[in-house]
Amino acid sequence: MLEGKTIFIISLMKFDGLPSTNFTIAKHLAKSNQVFYIDHPFTIKDYFQQKGTGSFLKRKPKFSPFSDGIIPTENPNLKIVISPPVLPINWLPEGIVYRFFAEINESIVLNRIRKVIKKNKVKDYIFINFFEFHYPTIGQKLSAKLNVYYCVDPIIVPYDQKHGLASERQIIDISDLVICTSKALYEEKKCINPNTYFIPNAADIVHHQTALDSNLKLHPSIKDIPKPIIGFVGYLERRTDFDLLKTVILAQSDKSFVFAGPIAAEYTPDWFHELENIYCLGNIPYSELPQVLKGFDLCMIPFKKDKVSSNIFPLKLFEYLGAGKSVLSTNFNPDLKSYTEESVVYCDDAASFSKSLDELLLVSPSKIDYNLSIAQKNTWEIRVQELQTLISKFLDKQNS
Repeated sequence: MLEGKTIFIISLMKFDGLPSTNFTIAKHLAKSNQVFYIDHPFTIKDYFQQKGTGSFLKRKPKFSPFSDGIIPTENPNLKIVISPPVLPINWLPEGIVYRFFAEINESIVLNRIRKVIKKNKVKDYIFINFFEFHYPTIGQKLSAKLNVYYCVDPIIVPYDQKHGLASERQIIDISDLVICTSKALYEEKKCINPNTYFIPNAADIVHHQTALDSNLKLHPSIKDIPKPIIGFVGYLERRTDFDLLKTVILAQSDKSFVFAGPIAAEYTPDWFHELENIYCLGNIPYSELPQVLKGFDLCMIPFKKDKVSSNIFPLKLFEYLGAGKSVLSTNFNPDLKSYTEESVVYCDDAASFSKSLDELLLVSPSKIDYNLSIAQKNTWEIRVQELQTLISKFLDKQNS
């Protein structure tokens, strides 16, 4: 068990954004350690584009180079660190000029971290780079007892790939320990750094289990949608298998298909907005998700099966199970089967997906307890314990 340590986490995900592996693990580590969560820095462009927004106003007092950058949280052990705005440089081509300005940006963030270290009289600390590939050498420039890289996804968006692939390689090379959230990522990164380990994602079971509360009211956005409801919570984007969905939804015209979450217009075909049995709820606050899940008769994960998807270990999988729901999924990542046992049905094509949908609807109500039992084996408490054990092991190695 890791206790009484000071941990700095620099993260690609903002502390007040969508729920993420990054901030969830930070909160759990802060139960027994002092954690400083370095928020993904605003660029100068962000500063002007987001001026006046809630996100901007929370950070504005801490942007000053004379500020300590600290925003307290409900947990006195967890503090958010806000950096002064950095230069917007992603438009530059990869090369000497980009790396020169990247060093300037790193120095801005690094100075803020060092200021926090000095003010809080921190002597020994652990540094975790949580998929923040925009700042590849910060860990190398700090005097951390242990330098950890946490890889939560493949880098697939062209904007990120432009510099991120080279930067991530740098981070992996200099890290004492690398952790990946999927077997495919683990196999890939282990070829670069032999000290690479696999710790899958999990779910906030307590929160999602409230979907089973008989007193919980259905979310207003779903209460008038005809049953049965086949639901999906998350972002509809590049990895969504729209071809499969079209075949299934047309074949299942007596069922309602509900999508809760943002939609990437550039990946979404026109027919998706035309079918009468498709209902798009838009973004739902995390606190209200159990009210939506309560109305689902079956949950689905319709991801494409390709090289990118084989790297994905989705949070929603165990969140669905934590709500007691049965899950129907494409077989996009074969490694998931060893964690979900018989609670999830995996399909290779639209025909088997549609057939399994009918079969699973019949038995779904009887599987609630079993689905919960699988979710309870995949909680964040368990995952963070695995992480703490691994970090402690490497700290002992460093000290020996």
